[in-house]
Amino acid sequence: MKKAKLFKKLDKKKVQCTCCQRKCVIENGRSGFCGVRKNVDGDLYLMVYGKAIAIHMDPIEKKPLYHFLPGSKIFSFGTVGCNFRCSFCQNWDISQITAKENSEDLEKFEDLLEKICNEGQDLSPEEGVKYCIENEIPAIAYTYNEPTIFSEYAHDTGALARKKGIKNVYVSNGYESEECLKYMREFCDAINIDIKSFSQKFYAKECGGVLLEGLKNTIKLAYGMGFWIECTTLIIPGLNDSDKELMEIAKFLADISCDIPWHVTAFHPDYKMTDKAPTPAATLEKAYQIGVRAGLHYIYAGNISGMNHSNTVCPKCGKILVKRGYMNCFDNEIVVGKNGEGKCPQCGEKIAGVWR
Repeated sequence: MKKAKLFKKLDKKKVQCTCCQRKCVIENGRSGFCGVRKNVDGDLYLMVYGKAIAIHMDPIEKKPLYHFLPGSKIFSFGTVGCNFRCSFCQNWDISQITAKENSEDLEKFEDLLEKICNEGQDLSPEEGVKYCIENEIPAIAYTYNEPTIFSEYAHDTGALARKKGIKNVYVSNGYESEECLKYMREFCDAINIDIKSFSQKFYAKECGGVLLEGLKNTIKLAYGMGFWIECTTLIIPGLNDSDKELMEIAKFLADISCDIPWHVTAFHPDYKMTDKAPTPAATLEKAYQIGVRAGLHYIYAGNISGMNHSNTVCPKCGKILVKRGYMNCFDNEIVVGKNGEGKCPQCGEKIAGVWR
């Protein structure tokens, strides 16, 4: 447990957390909505600091990031807890373990939260960065649960990593506060942001009462601040797969920049949403074509076999620049070819991304 940075002191030993857009006002002895940020005598503490519940080495394509050091490995870790309550969460066993909305005895649950937050492996910022240096890993991902809620832990890891030339990535639901984004800018290079829907009703019902406008503001603000941005939409049959909604998402991104990659991925039943069928390939193909019509340069279909939209293709001449299979990069002319600056070797078109 370590004192947080992102909070304000209020009267009567209350605090306001400024980490995410919920801006929880927290009484002494209580934790916020995420369950991992606790008021202790008028100061806010991050209970999961240095406690990683999941640690893996992943291909960076799994984040998914296709225009950020493609073909490289990325050291990935997360903690428990989340500021969303997505009914379809794929990592619900760690993200939703701190949910306390249905707790009958809040006093006892607050005690239980401290035990929950102490689970997992000790991983200090120094240990994580040292591992990356020793194994020549070029980037760290804060992922698996929502990294916004453990931003102080990510910050201390990422600031140290940046000094060693190691890049840093958030895989996020996009509900960071402006204060948090400014704090992240000190160390974070890229963010993959989920656009779960373009319906306020969906966000309210399926994600725990959050605001679609908040997500949209984060994407626009983060892009303007210079983060590398890629966005992902998990397409759920019957909930967010209409032509209208998909076009709204694609146009929103294109209005910010046609160079923002859009990943459309297949849903598989999980957690509380087991009554929906998996997303058919035809729906992903439809989303891909909608993205093309909206003017997006880079659209990718994922989380399903048999799709042909994994390669990075030059938007000007059509040359395949990065060849991929399922979440893996097989060939990358941008990185290993004659030019290493992200230009198409055939026509010279600048390809948006971070390539080295």
